[in-house]
Amino acid sequence: MEKKTTLFNYNNADQARSARPLASRMRPENMDEILGQDHILGSGKVLRRMIETGKFSNMILHGPPGSGKTSLAYVISKVSDYAFETLNATTAGIKDIRAAVERAQANLSMYGKKTILFIDEIHRFNATQQDALLPHTEDGTFTLIGATTENPYFELSSPLLSRSTIFVLRELEIPHIHALLDRALADEERGYGSYDIQIDDEAKAYISAVASGDARNALNILEMTILGMRLAEEGTTLIDKAQVEKCMQQRSILYDTKGDNHYDTISAFIKSMRGSDPDAAVFYLAKMLAAGEDIKFIGRRMLIFASEDVGNADPRALSVALSAFEAATVVGLPEARIILAQAATYLASAPKSNASYMAISAAMSDIQSGIDIKVPEHLKNKPVLTKEVEYKYPHDYQGAYVEQDYLPKGAKGRRYYVPTERGYEQTISAYLRSLKRK
Repeated sequence: MEKKTTLFNYNNADQARSARPLASRMRPENMDEILGQDHILGSGKVLRRMIETGKFSNMILHGPPGSGKTSLAYVISKVSDYAFETLNATTAGIKDIRAAVERAQANLSMYGKKTILFIDEIHRFNATQQDALLPHTEDGTFTLIGATTENPYFELSSPLLSRSTIFVLRELEIPHIHALLDRALADEERGYGSYDIQIDDEAKAYISAVASGDARNALNILEMTILGMRLAEEGTTLIDKAQVEKCMQQRSILYDTKGDNHYDTISAFIKSMRGSDPDAAVFYLAKMLAAGEDIKFIGRRMLIFASEDVGNADPRALSVALSAFEAATVVGLPEARIILAQAATYLASAPKSNASYMAISAAMSDIQSGIDIKVPEHLKNKPVLTKEVEYKYPHDYQGAYVEQDYLPKGAKGRRYYVPTERGYEQTISAYLRSLKRK
């Protein structure tokens, strides 16, 4: 029986292969090796047919980190036998684009070979850089494949979007990560298949959870764990959860403070408070804090929420949010988490009303519609000339109220603020009714 390789008997060829990170070595070589994207690469799906026939056009691959955007672009180039040019928009500029165009033109004119220009983080290109791509995507100099973790409809120019097909890649699920780990340990050429290493189910589940759907992250954790262990000279080396934990200082949380996950999490936080679920609100608050989110950003969003979603149903909510913002800023982390949690649970548990928000929105809409917005004469800051336009001072009347027109002619009779019957707004509503205001 052939003896398994250990760290004590590997040869120079093994050493050369291992010089590249495991995540790089395990990059998919064909479409069947790409995990978790059956919705676009499954049998009969549009993108798969395009790739297999070689009739594909410019495309934008949108998905979270580690979902396989770069791998898919690489596989497309291999299957189609196109030349493969890569740029990273975080460092590339117009000069780099022009150089890539020249190489693509040379490939086509000299060898009759088409080129794929793969641009990672394409959302980092400014409008001028994006425009520089347009003529070449149209004349067939290259086929553009852009990869982005950001929403392309927000970050990319309309002309570039109109010339591209957008494909959305999904975050890998736990079974996909399990399969990836098994593949890395079994593959003798690219992974650790030439070593006698096994991983137990608990360790596999832990890596899958920590990786947060990121294939690269999962492979990095596996590699870090193996490099941090002493492999057995004889027999099987078993990876368990304790060994994985020992190689990790802190759980890795997928959270790009400028990316979709950032906005998705703050959205979930706000919607949980709006839905009066303090447990969910605290959970998303904890996620943001654990990921290093700016406490001022969280505080500002709670201030907005206090007026937009709680409003006069509980007028104290704005004071609570403001006090929490100021106190958290002064105290700082880690104690600020307690202050923010108090405010978040208060806002989530408070009665809700968006009447104030709806009022200002309706008024702004009326103003922008072109109605007559001139201030009535009796409300202007100048002496009145006739009794017909005299201002009536409310405090001179019983209950400090007197009927008179306050709105301009264009908005006369409009109701903007319509209080609910929830919380303190019930009192406000009753008071306004007592004034016979309909």
